[in-house]
Amino acid sequence: MSTRNYWLDLFTGATWEDFKAAGAQVSGFRTKRWNTVKKIEVGDYLLCYLTGLSRFIGILEVLSKPFTDNTPIWKDEEFPCRLKVRVIAELTPETAIPVLQLRERLSQFKALKNPHAWTGYFRGSPLKWSQADAEIVINAIRDAVINPVARPFDERKLKYRPLALKAKMGTVTVPDRDESDLFTSEGGKQKPKDHTEIQWHILKLGSDMGFDVWVARNDRSRIWNGKKFSEIPKLKSELPLQFDEATNKTIELIDVLWLRGNAIVAAFEVESTTSIYSGLLRMADLVAMQPNLNIPLYLVAPDDKREKVIVEVNRPTFRRLTPPLSDICRFISFRNLKGQMEAVSHILRYLKPEFLEEISESCEIEEV
Repeated sequence: MSTRNYWLDLFTGATWEDFKAAGAQVSGFRTKRWNTVKKIEVGDYLLCYLTGLSRFIGILEVLSKPFTDNTPIWKDEEFPCRLKVRVIAELTPETAIPVLQLRERLSQFKALKNPHAWTGYFRGSPLKWSQADAEIVINAIRDAVINPVARPFDERKLKYRPLALKAKMGTVTVPDRDESDLFTSEGGKQKPKDHTEIQWHILKLGSDMGFDVWVARNDRSRIWNGKKFSEIPKLKSELPLQFDEATNKTIELIDVLWLRGNAIVAAFEVESTTSIYSGLLRMADLVAMQPNLNIPLYLVAPDDKREKVIVEVNRPTFRRLTPPLSDICRFISFRNLKGQMEAVSHILRYLKPEFLEEISESCEIEEV
């Protein structure tokens, strides 16, 4: 008697809708995945994962041996390495299971080299999963079919992923030449108050959670809404770092740091209007100088700049880093940051740094 195997099957919101519109009877993969697809057997299960939302949305059972076919199903790509399937269980994007809800149980989140390393397990498909991990996902999906829980989501995340281009060094993005600058506000007028406000919120949040906090050395004299940065509780006047001079200078200029003792818990760069990508460049410099430095990095920017931020993080310059900047940098929108702060204001002292994972999103380009 054969043993059933389990495989991760990545979809974007668009490819999932194309799959359903075609009858939900065929799942497909890129040509370069053919050697892996050939290992999938009749009776195996595919765990369907929405990349933009980082949620599990369904389970498929494989009904045929792998085959190649170019008959149009998906609008943007052919995905010619195919399998006949049937839907075992299906959720909606709203009721789909957030992967972070399962983080305490899935092996992908254990013994990570850096806090964001788990995303590497969700970058390409098909990917074989252990039975133990698969059953956790399957049970969660089946429970959600019976008792669905609606979770709001950003429609833009569901519909959009930057165009991934192939290069010798891997998957990268190349911004269009005629696109407006990443952080220039409407009409070209800058709004430094946005940057200062967000800095204040991040500093206050970290301090209220019990961390020591640091603001970029040249921003210590700033004031937002009549409140001085220098008066924030637990604001450090010096950094207890033991790196080389260049690394220390770079870290001192990062917009906001959360610290526990001598350890950096999280680093934030706020980008609202900067015409040169100073925050991205500082993060890149830090990774280049200290590739083994285990610091969670967050890029905080306006909501309408989300797509452009992800494109920029995946430029060849940043993809050449070891590790690539997109692997370790996550995006937080201004709106989400402020909204979540209000939602958790009554439990701040009980929050852990992992809270940031839940309000941020990966900057990686998944190879769907």
